[in-house]
Amino acid sequence: MKILRTHSADEFINWSGSLRFTPRSQVWPSTEQAVCVYVRDAAARGRTVRVAGSGHSSSPLVQTPDILMSMRDHRGLIDYDLQHHQATVGAGTVLHDLGQILHGVGLGMQNLGDVDTQTIAGVIATGTHGSGRKLQNISATLVGVRAITGQAEIVEWSSEQQPDLINAVRVSMGLLGIFTAVRLQLEPTYRLRRREYCSRTEDCLEHLDQLADAHRNFDFYWYPRRDEVKIRTLNPPETPPPALPFARCIKDQEGFSHEVIARERELKFEELEYFVPAEAGPECFREVRQRILQRHRKHVGWRVLYRLIARDDAFLSPVHGRDSVAISVHQNASLPYQEYFEDIEFILRAFDGRPHWGKKHSLRAEQLAMLYPRWDDFMTLRRQLDPDGVFLSEPMARLLGEE
Repeated sequence: MKILRTHSADEFINWSGSLRFTPRSQVWPSTEQAVCVYVRDAAARGRTVRVAGSGHSSSPLVQTPDILMSMRDHRGLIDYDLQHHQATVGAGTVLHDLGQILHGVGLGMQNLGDVDTQTIAGVIATGTHGSGRKLQNISATLVGVRAITGQAEIVEWSSEQQPDLINAVRVSMGLLGIFTAVRLQLEPTYRLRRREYCSRTEDCLEHLDQLADAHRNFDFYWYPRRDEVKIRTLNPPETPPPALPFARCIKDQEGFSHEVIARERELKFEELEYFVPAEAGPECFREVRQRILQRHRKHVGWRVLYRLIARDDAFLSPVHGRDSVAISVHQNASLPYQEYFEDIEFILRAFDGRPHWGKKHSLRAEQLAMLYPRWDDFMTLRRQLDPDGVFLSEPMARLLGEE
């Protein structure tokens, strides 16, 4: 069939190189009807379909022996509404491109993460986030979606008409449907001033609350080898910079939001990230820091990132119902990480941490169900929208306890 002409049988390798597999076929359908054909055919043959964005996740969310789908032909601006500060874009649009596209019509995303190489559908599906005490993750900006369900039905849902369903879809890892287009809640285009500071670790920790309250965006990197931190802040240019007498400014840059929040990352890494309750963040970080200094310092080539995220209501969002601190542990992709991550994960779990779905973690359904109050509601909906398990690959079945 003409609509199924684009495919390959190449090996899939994720961004960091830790996930490698060869699906039966990699496909990139150009229409929603073509997506439906693949889903319908997979259901009839007892096969699975998983959708890959930019391959930035390091957990096996997209792994399948069957069909690996890309939405690369579903990109760009579809429509926009300046009165309500909303825009609809193709699900395969990469964040770096999205920032420029939205800026062209006078709109900007409320926040971004540390990098902008992912697709918009990918960051929504995994709960990807930036940092800021009053800022939610990117998934929370989803207010509408067009998708294909596991029964090959084209559906359109919105927060106005189906608020509970949108809360389930916001962080759904491709389990409730294949996104083709998403509608986002945005802001009028705006500028930010980015400043970076060097500081002693203890000085930063003593001023955490003041730093979080004083800045629109605030986070810090801790460098184990030097036991020092780099503080990063972003604020509207007209906001007078709060004095930081304990830190030395090493960078001062101004630009539109999409130009200064995210940064290019050439050196590839593996990552373990957990979200702990905001009030537990400082103590949890201190324990992580102490453990690294005691056991792992000479083997660690990268840093630990501390970020703040406001709560939301998405069923499987790692910040569901609670303001949170995300603590991210990194290791160069070329170095061993398993023993290091396992040791630190033990601490993060002890603080009631929830893992980032797209990063390394060891949890399975029994532990996860206890962390999410609406776990059962999500699972019920998953079975309704995908009764044949078309989107339920073996790694996802293990994760959810649906083997």
